[in-house]
Amino acid sequence: MSGILGKKIGMTRLIQDDGQVIPLTVIECQPNTVVQVKTVEKDGYPAVVLGFDAVHKPTKNRKFRFLREFRIENTDSLKIGDQVNVDGFAVGDRAKVTGTSKGKGFQGVVRRHHFAGGPASHGSHMKREPGSIGARARPGKVHKGKRMAGHMGLERVTEMKEVVYVDMEKNLIGLKGAVPGGNGTLVIIKHFSA
Repeated sequence: MSGILGKKIGMTRLIQDDGQVIPLTVIECQPNTVVQVKTVEKDGYPAVVLGFDAVHKPTKNRKFRFLREFRIENTDSLKIGDQVNVDGFAVGDRAKVTGTSKGKGFQGVVRRHHFAGGPASHGSHMKREPGSIGARARPGKVHKGKRMAGHMGLERVTEMKEVVYVDMEKNLIGLKGAVPGGNGTLVIIKHFSA
């Protein structure tokens, strides 16, 4: 299986036998259910749709809170209703982890874009200001993409992480370092093959 859906639990550390301390993020990946199997003949490409986090009051059309599609090479071994577990991952694997970053609200250019800001002394009023945003008559407008203050965070972020811990019984995966998003948010983990 090329990937799995999970929920971010939080961060901890893993102390190895040689005394090295590794920071890791724990992801709880309860068994994902195969909701749909796509084939080349029917859909034009092979893929599988996984459902995660069953709703408390399921309806005819909505049984899971999250549905995500994963491209796979062969769909013969999967059928609707099958369970996908963390046993597809092993310690040392590299994974592409996708999550929604924490929202920071409206932020200025110093925090949002790491601007240096203006002078901090000698009577300056430009300490955290953005500075000039363009010329006057020509071009007579502000160019698209100009970095300014605005809403920060709450974006889809994908990072490369290493699997350093797998617990089959508790359905847990430990990823080295921090993972985008707050605790309890959806995380998509995909196998990475260079």
